[in-house]
Parts: sequence; C-alpha cells; structure tokens
Amino acid sequence: MTDLHRKTASELAPLIKAKQLSPVELTEAIIKRVEQEDPFVNAYITWLPEVAREQAKHAEKQIMQGLYRGPLHGIPIAIKDNMYTKGIPTTAGSKLLRDFVPDENATAVDKLLAAGGVMVGKLNMHEFGGGLTNTNQFYGHARNPWNINHSPGGSSGGSSAAVSAGLTTLATGTDTYGSIREPAAMAGIYGLKPTYGLVSSQGVIPLAPSMDHIGPMARSVSDLALMLQHMAGPDPQDPASINAPIPDYSENITKGIQGVKIAVPGTFFKRLDPEVAHLFKNALRQMEKMGAMIIDINLPELEMAAYAAYLTVTGEAANTFYEMLKTNPEDFNADVRIFFTSGLLTNTNHYVRAQQIRRRLAMAFKKVFEDVDVIAAPTIPIISPAFQPTWIEQNLEIIERCMPFTTPTNLTGLPSLSVPIGLSSEVLPAGMQIIGNHRTEKLLFQVGNAWESINPLGV
Repeated sequence: MTDLHRKTASELAPLIKAKQLSPVELTEAIIKRVEQEDPFVNAYITWLPEVAREQAKHAEKQIMQGLYRGPLHGIPIAIKDNMYTKGIPTTAGSKLLRDFVPDENATAVDKLLAAGGVMVGKLNMHEFGGGLTNTNQFYGHARNPWNINHSPGGSSGGSSAAVSAGLTTLATGTDTYGSIREPAAMAGIYGLKPTYGLVSSQGVIPLAPSMDHIGPMARSVSDLALMLQHMAGPDPQDPASINAPIPDYSENITKGIQGVKIAVPGTFFKRLDPEVAHLFKNALRQMEKMGAMIIDINLPELEMAAYAAYLTVTGEAANTFYEMLKTNPEDFNADVRIFFTSGLLTNTNHYVRAQQIRRRLAMAFKKVFEDVDVIAAPTIPIISPAFQPTWIEQNLEIIERCMPFTTPTNLTGLPSLSVPIGLSSEVLPAGMQIIGNHRTEKLLFQVGNAWESINPLGV
C-alpha cells in the first residue's frame, strides 16, 4: 500500500481493524518518511523510531489476538515537547530543560497511548510556547512543508509541520493565545482548541495556566474527533478539569450545515491581508450555498481582547518562569525572554483590569450564542511569512498581528476549530476558525466536516 503517510487515521483505522494493514507496516512508512523529509522540515526534537517500532509490534500482536482497542490502535501519534513523556526528554523547546526526563506521562498522553496510539517522537516548538513563528535558536526552526523558507506557525509549529508533511498521522498541540490554530492555518491542516478544561493539562509544562488549552491536530476533522474522544475527560489531578459526560464526538459529523446559523463579526475584517480576506469571504459564500445562514454581527468587545490577553499571558508567564528569568536569562531565546520579561511590568491593577475585560467578553459571547449556532472568522489575518534575519522583531510583530484573532476564545475558554480555506498566490495556506459555545465540539466538527467535504486541501 502506497502513500500511507498521507492517509488520515479515519482512513487507516478500518484497514487496521480488518487486519488488512499492519501497524508495523504503517509505522515503518512513517519512519521512512521522517528519515527522508525531517532533515529539511525539522519537526522533531526527539525522534523515537525504536519506541515506535516496539509499540507498533505490540499493537499488531493485540489486534491479531482480537484485542482491538478502537480507531487509534496502531496509529502513529507525535507529542508536542511540552507534554510529559515518561522516561523520554521533555524540553518544551528550551535549552533550560534539555536534560529534563519526566517520571510520568501527561494525562492526555496516557490516554492516547491507552487507546493504542504509537508514539513516534516529541515535536519541535517555540520555546515554552512563547512565540508564533517556531524560531528556535537551540533546536533549530521548524519549517513549513509548503515552503521551508516560511514559518509553520507556533508554538505548535513542529506539530503542524509534522502533520502537514506526513511525518506523523496525528499530533498533539497546546494553545494559550493561538498556538494550535495559528500553526494549523499556516500549514494547511486542522486543529482544535477545545473548551477550557475539557482536556486535562496535568503533566503539561504551563505557560499561562488560566489560558492554557490542550488539543488535537490532524489532516481531517474526523481525525480530530477521534483524538478528542480519547483525550477529553475529567482528571482529579487537574483542578480546572471539567467533570461532565463525554459525548460521541463523531455522532453528527456528517449531518451537514443546512439551517446552521453562522455569525460573522465585522471586527475581524479590519486587519486582514487581502488574500486572507478573499479566501474567507469565498468560504462564507460556499457555506451559504450549502444551506448555512450567514449573519453579520457587531461584537465590539473583541477590540479589547488583545490587550487583556497580552496582560494575562505575559503576567502569568512571568510568574511561571520567574526563577528561570532571574537566574538564567541568557539561556532563553531572546524573543521569548523579551515577551516573558514584559510581564514583570504587569501590576495588580493591570491584571484585574484584564480579568474584568475577560468577563465582559464572556458575557458578550454568551449573548451572541443565544441567537446563533457558531461564529466564523479568519483564524489569523496573515499568510505564513518567510523567516527574516530580524527573527526577534518578526515573532513579536506576528504575536501583535494574530492575538486579536485567536485570543478571544482563550480568554473565554470557548472551543475553536481551525480549518484550511485555500491557498495564497504564493501557494501557502490560509485558515478559518469556527467558534462555538462551551462544550459544543460536536457541532464544530459537524460544521468543519461539511466544509472539508467541499474544500479538501491537498496536504
């Protein structure tokens, strides 16, 4: 079977279940692909071919014995390197943690492995999640497979690059101010920031704990649903964890969007690159032809989101990394050091003001969702940029450009799904995010899958 590295988990799982495809064969195809392409893409910090081979053999043995665990059994999964992996280095993309080896897995990693996932490696990332370009002076930049001179986004840039290039079937990401959705948009894949607390953050190196989210990244919406099915759920070790029943996330995924009310806030059109604006407006027209109702709305509270997010993220990050910043400032990448250190200037009045804005934004979203089903917006206002020699300034500029688009849902804990919407004139992807009310991931998958059915992007 050819091109296994390009197939989705949803395509591969039935073949594995029917014993028409061996997890060992699939894993070897991914290993071969990584050996060929990762020297150019640099998606991995820690590559684990022997671990993957052993897990694949174990999966094959179980399946042959009739012990099939479900659609992730035998599927290659790569883990963002800020998530604990027992006995395997977890660097968070930082020189400061180059020798850190956890003695336990993150809860989400445990769940994916318990579902039969095959861990193929730990993925490159912007140091400690402190940037959106995945420029990394210690481990090297992760690069966009569509053009390796361009950024794959960040901080989950290794995740987006690996999925897009076929260096894994599935990947995990984390999102504090856009770090799943922004790289998904830049690399032409699908990424979900779930409802805050739906996926446990236990065993994930924190950035800004009140805004940290953990979620799946993949080449199809149906794959995201399969991953979330196993990643979600209450965790007594995570105080922010939601204790609520987990639905069947794939149940309505092919239902379509006839009659679905999609709100579009005009605020998001103010700062768009022309090509992103064109692709997004075309996506809205296409969804309207599919039967969705497109409703223009005014949501002025969005204008305050970037201010509140910047104060919250940098203030909490400065607290999280205070000792490291004090004792080893020179070991941080310069852009991350500047970003985190700016949080030391945040005083109580600033932080309280930011939390007041969060509450106002949450109330505004709540009112919108009384009348509509979902909100659609560009994921980010730009196309993936080429890496610049002035990489410090570039990262800080991209944070400033993208924060107004991604952070409203981090501040409010709302779920947001990024889907590809086409290619720019330079053949680089753009993305659209579909935002729902709390715990409406099933609906987001339904809308996202309907869009994917008419707009598959050749990743």
